[in-house]
Amino acid sequence: MRTKTPTTPLSRAELVSLSNDIRLACMRISRRVRFESDRELPPHLYSVLVRLEETPRTNSELADIERVSAPSMKRTTSALVELGYVSRADDPTDGRQVILSLTPEGQKVLRRVRRHRDEWMLSRFEHLTDEERELLQRAAAVLAKVASK
Repeated sequence: MRTKTPTTPLSRAELVSLSNDIRLACMRISRRVRFESDRELPPHLYSVLVRLEETPRTNSELADIERVSAPSMKRTTSALVELGYVSRADDPTDGRQVILSLTPEGQKVLRRVRRHRDEWMLSRFEHLTDEERELLQRAAAVLAKVASK
């Protein structure tokens, strides 16, 4: 791709190419971070723990957030309960519902997995130049903006 000045907009073809390159790079990084750091906790279990860290939830709420079926989420949360990472409690307002919460052990696992993920990324950043790190710092803000839309 040719270098652009701030006043020269990218063509449609260049935007398509850029979007593909960024999407693939983000997917590869995400996959590598998960593969390198989640050996003790599969990604789908980690994702549910993160959601429960935000607030206690029901299986239905988690299934909606994670975009999976209710039976699939029930299996996932049952596994987390068996591991001791999640606790169940009856919903005080609806006896048919169960509220799921993160246990202290679940909080420890989240901290450990996050630390491993951060260490993996940091090990990659150590080999970059100062200029590359500064560029990534600016790109992180832009990618956060893209992800929020």
